[in-house]
Amino acid sequence: MSVSFYDVKTRQSVDVPESDVSKTKYERTTKDGKTQVRYALRGKYDGRNLTKFVGEADWKAFDGPEV
Repeated sequence: MSVSFYDVKTRQSVDVPESDVSKTKYERTTKDGKTQVRYALRGKYDGRNLTKFVGEADWKAFDGPEV
């Protein structure tokens, strides 16, 4: 199975095999002092790193390694 990413450099959608995809979380503190968490899948394609932001449910359902 593969994951679909948008490659900004070539301006097209590409499919990356799940073996080349990992998951990560981006956390930041807002001005109000709250913590905001964004969930993303990171893939490698033609030597470039691609990022796709997903919902928490999709992120938890993905079986790849967390970086």
